[in-house]
Amino acid sequence: MDSVPYYKFPPMTKLRIRPPAHAADEEYVAKYQLATSRMRELDKDSFDPLGFKQQANIHCAYCNGAYKVGGKELQVHFSWLFFPFHRWYLYFYERILGSLINDPTFALPYWNWDHPKGMRIPPMFDREGSSLYDDKRNQTHRNGTIIDLGHFGQEVDTPQLQIMTNNLTLMYRQMVTNAPCPSQFFGAAYPLGTEPSPGMGTIENIPHTPVHIWTGDKPRQKNGENMGNFYSAGLDPLFYCHHANVDRMWDEWKLIGGKRRDLSNKDWLNSEFFFYDENRNPYRVKVRDCLDSKKMGFGYAPMPTPWRNFKPIRKTTAGKVNTASIAPVTKVFPLAKLDRAISFSITRPASSRTTQEKNEQEEILTFNQVAYDDTQYVRFDVFLNVDKTVNADELDKAEFAGSYTSLPHVHGSDKTKNATSVTFTLAITELLEDIGLEDEDTIAITLVPKVGGEGVSIQSVEIKLEDC
Repeated sequence: MDSVPYYKFPPMTKLRIRPPAHAADEEYVAKYQLATSRMRELDKDSFDPLGFKQQANIHCAYCNGAYKVGGKELQVHFSWLFFPFHRWYLYFYERILGSLINDPTFALPYWNWDHPKGMRIPPMFDREGSSLYDDKRNQTHRNGTIIDLGHFGQEVDTPQLQIMTNNLTLMYRQMVTNAPCPSQFFGAAYPLGTEPSPGMGTIENIPHTPVHIWTGDKPRQKNGENMGNFYSAGLDPLFYCHHANVDRMWDEWKLIGGKRRDLSNKDWLNSEFFFYDENRNPYRVKVRDCLDSKKMGFGYAPMPTPWRNFKPIRKTTAGKVNTASIAPVTKVFPLAKLDRAISFSITRPASSRTTQEKNEQEEILTFNQVAYDDTQYVRFDVFLNVDKTVNADELDKAEFAGSYTSLPHVHGSDKTKNATSVTFTLAITELLEDIGLEDEDTIAITLVPKVGGEGVSIQSVEIKLEDC
């Protein structure tokens, strides 16, 4: 590996602009179909690194234990490697497609699921017989069906308008409320030579994971293939369109301002990946070289981001829930299974904090050792200042704090790999302000399982103050 050279960006004459997929014209669609068809033709040589299946295998390799560093399995999900790995992955995939049609300006489309006009499978991917079509998709989610960005493997009996409203609420929470600092947005630290300490960033958790689950064919495929499982996700062309919008969220998040900036940790900046370029040459790449998409030669066609103004303001509870009538956190946890909605009270480390104190430290609700079977779908929602009677189908409520979701990433019958334990965190400083709990020493929290809760255990819950 040490003999593989580091990648240098080739000269750029024109920025590649990634368009929103739902608005693409027929000329663009024909070009994309042709490029993907030619990539599929390369599968005739099963060892061609530019072939469609080999490109899909890259994702499988980086998340299912194919690579070992210092004797430890490399995993690019559940940590701060998530965004930079996928950015580099799409970069080379895009350049390969462009080279196959002799168009260096070709750019991947992005699935604009954060905007109401894009909240459905883009039409170009839903044409049977096209190189962009994959028959291993949930058939009930075709033909303009509105996507549920909180999907967890089961259908919801919710009006389309409420689903769209929930989607925008989720986007606001994940991009604004729950991601005021880099550590929440990018995910848990994963320095070289350490075991992963799983902790997803906000966007990897939602909407990234639910979009995979919603698209995958769980009704007909044992493991939810293709999009619904890590090892097979890259076999659906829609995967790359989905991740183009995930990558776009990285740029959009930094535009919000405040302390939303790239990490400065050297372990992150010096992390490396291995890819083949469009000429089949192997290269090493560093995280530090992918922080500016325009320096990499691509950008995104602008689209409105209505979620930025979608802070939920409707309250379920007019005042403060009586915490004296709710069991304290120490009486509820450890929790053996989350098979029903539970409420508990918890004491905050500090109340009535000043603006300066809030700017210096974020208040973090932390769920320690959330354990479950990682071959199963999991989702549970978190609410503040409500009891177990909360209507969990309406997320556009001020008390909704966020959700945890899990995408299966183990296939086959290897039972030794099923147990996963993660740390789940939610930034709640803004939320406490919005629901008037800034001055309260003790607050009420409710967990509502949506699917897989009977297999979820939680060791403990605490509130911490962390530097931002």
